[in-house]
Amino acid sequence: MTAGNRPPNPTRWGVQKEYVDATGLRRTVAADALAGVLEALRADGAGPPRAGPVMAHVGEAWPPGARGVDLEGGTELAASSGQRLPAGYHALLKRDGSRVPLIVSPKRCHLPAGLRAWGWAAQLYATRSRDSWGIGDLADLRALGRWARRQGAGMLLVNPLHAVRPILPQEPSPYFPSSRLYRSPLYLRIEALPGASQDAVVRRLAARAQALNEAPVIDRDRIYALKLEALEAIWERFRGDPDFAAYCAAEGETLELYAIFCVLAERHPGPWWEWPVQYRSPGSSGVREVGRVDRRRVDFHRWLQWQLDAQLARASREIPIVHDLAIGVAPDGADAWMWQDMLAFGARIGAPPDEFSPAGQDWGLTPFDPHRLRAAGYRPFIQAVRRGMGTAGGLRIDHVMGLFRLWWIPRGARDASEGAYVRYPAGDLLDVLALESRRARAFVVGEDLGTVEPGVRPELRRRGILSYRLAWFEDTPPQRYPVQALAALTTHDLPTVAGVWTRADVAEMEQSGRAVNRTAEELVRQRLQQLTGARDGAPVADVVELAYRALAGAPSRLVAATLDDAAAALRRPNLPGALGRPNWSIPLPRTIEQLRRDQLPRRIAAAFAENR
Repeated sequence: MTAGNRPPNPTRWGVQKEYVDATGLRRTVAADALAGVLEALRADGAGPPRAGPVMAHVGEAWPPGARGVDLEGGTELAASSGQRLPAGYHALLKRDGSRVPLIVSPKRCHLPAGLRAWGWAAQLYATRSRDSWGIGDLADLRALGRWARRQGAGMLLVNPLHAVRPILPQEPSPYFPSSRLYRSPLYLRIEALPGASQDAVVRRLAARAQALNEAPVIDRDRIYALKLEALEAIWERFRGDPDFAAYCAAEGETLELYAIFCVLAERHPGPWWEWPVQYRSPGSSGVREVGRVDRRRVDFHRWLQWQLDAQLARASREIPIVHDLAIGVAPDGADAWMWQDMLAFGARIGAPPDEFSPAGQDWGLTPFDPHRLRAAGYRPFIQAVRRGMGTAGGLRIDHVMGLFRLWWIPRGARDASEGAYVRYPAGDLLDVLALESRRARAFVVGEDLGTVEPGVRPELRRRGILSYRLAWFEDTPPQRYPVQALAALTTHDLPTVAGVWTRADVAEMEQSGRAVNRTAEELVRQRLQQLTGARDGAPVADVVELAYRALAGAPSRLVAATLDDAAAALRRPNLPGALGRPNWSIPLPRTIEQLRRDQLPRRIAAAFAENR
């Protein structure tokens, strides 16, 4: 039997045959799940490919067999020079004449020694002002940043602004992106575009769009149609700009392919694997033809990204913004189309069962094949991290455990529990993260909630990555939280303070048909009561203030308050598993103008100012 015909060895392919669950029990992966995951990896008896870059750290000895290095700036460095390898993406010149990619990392992420700040965490789409077109936008982000800075805040944490497919219906989840490299045009403030204020079409559409600010649910489809009409009217008068040409040149082929994907998605229904065959591969002659024949429409989508970057840069000058990087990409999106050879379409990623999700979680995202990702020199990961840090003060890595291992759910599984963990080259990915973090001077927050295997948090700490600590999950008081962390009460998938205190969150779960773990939910309320010392019946605003006053005492480098709590919102942004609920589409019950006038945000800010 040849190596290729032997059954694949799960361990060699990085597939765990057993794991320890959230309760501490050791679980054995079912044979069917194991086989399904190996099939998704296209595993064989020969083992995974060995190709990939040589990884090194600044100050280490030269790699064995090195003759020299072609530095990324174009200079050649001889191995006998005695110089240390500088950080960067280089080419290793070996004595046998071969040339191998070389990534030299500083190992630790950027983390300012004096970093100690508080800030607001916002779902930007939900943060509307009177000038919004039914959805929070980048001008609202700028206004929010200015207001927060004047309160003494040192950062603003926002949901992923990633692009979704440019069609109806618009995907509501920020964590189900078409592309992690580019952003959604829904976040553009139309009137802030050059020439927009004098446009009659824009004025007519603005009146209709601003009426949507009164809607109890964010109607992305109507908003997208109105914004697209306005953007197309402004684009018709655009006759070029040297800065736009420079932007396109700097973004290069990646932006070109993304824009071509958008044009194809607008004109062909269904996922990209059902498009006419000549458009299914980004390297095809048919795709290149679209770039020639439909040049004006392709440039329109490039122009949208240029405008998004410009408006985001203006907002970022008000306050350091911490962006959020989703853990994966939608299977039918632009990134999956561009990098289809590196993805495992026979599986989806999620999480195994835990106390809050007894059946596990299926996020529907397509995982990168770790072996093919390494063979590609980690290009998709590098680009995603670099874009996320481009104008950022920091970057939050959603489900940071995914740099170590991901829960794969193979095609045909009955539910998310029928999966297995697949290991990733964590050392390499953390090295890339450190390199990009240092270059951007952006700190990194790792969302390390859920099932966390031993060794992950110590390694993140060694790498200078902040942990993520939530009061709803902590048995210890905030005064005992770790220093190297971002501390908060809640997050987008968990209940607000008002929702916990009034038990409105549990009531909504029951009404939606979602399974309720009453013991776990009551434990969260007990933790809130211990945190605040409030008695039953205490006003929600008082409980919110007391909770953040307690959180402010944490020694953690960063603490965050959600705008949902500042607005005393009863409903959380997302309730996983709730059928028929408008997840990711619930606006804050207060506008930015109202929040500026309200006492509760001031009381929260004062609590942080007194303690930090």
